[in-house]
Amino acid sequence: MTPILHFSRNPNPRLAVAAARHLNAPVVYEFAAPLAPGQADKYRHLNPSLRLPILAEAGGSLFEADAIACRLSQLVGSEFWRTGAELPDMIRWVSWSRDNFMQACDMVHFERGTKLRYSLGALDEDLVARGLARFHDCAAILDAHLSGRDWLLASGLSYADFRMAVFLPFNDVARLPLADYPALAAWHARLMALPAWADPFEGLDAPELPPVPG
Repeated sequence: MTPILHFSRNPNPRLAVAAARHLNAPVVYEFAAPLAPGQADKYRHLNPSLRLPILAEAGGSLFEADAIACRLSQLVGSEFWRTGAELPDMIRWVSWSRDNFMQACDMVHFERGTKLRYSLGALDEDLVARGLARFHDCAAILDAHLSGRDWLLASGLSYADFRMAVFLPFNDVARLPLADYPALAAWHARLMALPAWADPFEGLDAPELPPVPG
């Protein structure tokens, strides 16, 4: 069985697709909407939480973007997910991202993007302000680390860069002040120069996200 990567255009599924495209992984891409009416039973055996992304293989299924990126790197024999001496450093940045930079970006993106896109309530400016304050704290740390280097790890591009930047392709709606941090902005530009990151859905059947009301 060729592995099937079930995805949507939301941030974490996008991350998994970008990793798969970057690795040229041997997968079939299948757009999915497990939370849509009548769809839950199709996906519950693959992921009880009904969240994407999901990687389905002959031996079972795997969910969570980080685990999927690790598995895809195994499938193609790539060090995109480090396995040697740099593995702890990569995990350090993956972990720090999820608890700090990514969480700050998510706070702002949820209010300015997700909440309005899916009619989940009114924008909360207090939460935006809290998210932006946290973003500035985290961005200063990242900017200092990236000063004088192209990628998070000394040896070059790794999955840690993709994980850290997961919300930045959605900055047209989040409007995070990346320009305030030159090294961070340059790193983001380098990522956006990678075709697999800039447009992971090219050539795939992937309906656009609902628009954010003006």
